Amino acid sequence: MHDGRFRGFTLIELMLALVAAAALATLAISSYSSYMERAKVARAEQDLTWIESRIALYQTTNDALPTSLAAIGEATLLDPWGRPYQYLDFTGLAGKGQMRKDRNLVPINSDYDLYSVGQDGATVPPILDPVSHDDVIRANNGGFVGLATDF
Repeated sequence: MHDGRFRGFTLIELMLALVAAAALATLAISSYSSYMERAKVARAEQDLTWIESRIALYQTTNDALPTSLAAIGEATLLDPWGRPYQYLDFTGLAGKGQMRKDRNLVPINSDYDLYSVGQDGATVPPILDPVSHDDVIRANNGGFVGLATDF
């Protein structure tokens, strides 16, 4: 028998289902983007370790540090965000102004700096500065490779 009422979902029930689906999608997208960023940082760390090994080989062979990443054939290597890696040889450097520095403004390396400017593409020498927090750095003369915030 038909009692005159339609069976199905009301507009409110459909809207609640859509809100729940949107909330779940937002969580999934946020989690995925966080995962992708961690993967990019891990790749930058691997690249820095690779470049560091190439620099060590060059230094052993030539008894000097390379003047640029081009000297070791890595000038075209880009970080996961599409930017070139940064290298600064301290040989003959006048002053410590360009060197990466820790929270006490002490240089984090004594031989050379090697880093990625990170996702935002901006950096300043003190790694404590918020602009440099997403940089992937080499510190302690290679004893540390990772995010500047983890150093």
